[in-house]
Amino acid sequence: MADSGSTDLRQGEVAVDPAHAHDATVQFIGTIRTPYTTRDLCPRQGKLDGPDCRLELRPEWAQALKGITEFEYLDVLYWLHMSRRDLVLQSPRGDGETTGTFALRSPVRPNPIGVSRVRLIRQDGSNLIVKGLDCLDQTPLIDIKPDLCVFTPQAPHKNADGA
Repeated sequence: MADSGSTDLRQGEVAVDPAHAHDATVQFIGTIRTPYTTRDLCPRQGKLDGPDCRLELRPEWAQALKGITEFEYLDVLYWLHMSRRDLVLQSPRGDGETTGTFALRSPVRPNPIGVSRVRLIRQDGSNLIVKGLDCLDQTPLIDIKPDLCVFTPQAPHKNADGA
């Protein structure tokens, strides 16, 4: 592991040179609108009583929302497009004490995918109004899933489901 030479590392942090090969692609399905325009204004974790935020789906994905209002809570996955991707050790408090990236919920990760459990307020056409996000305005939207705890598969049961 090598220090990337970045001058904005905190004491004790270690960065690597990210791989140049791309092994996957992600299709953004929309854009997230929040009141948070800078990282300093963005909370570290979203709150279910936080401000209204909007998930704006691209028109071709609007039909994919059919049935979404049956759920009070959703899991939203998004691409933390403003985050660096090279730290393996981070010093969250800036005091030189480090923790491995995979032991943190930091936005700084090799694949900066964010996930938040949000409360669905309402659907407005191809937009969803939600509470509980912790990402910057205009963050790319990756996916929306119903709350796992209340979701019942609609597909027929198969033997592997009981394993």
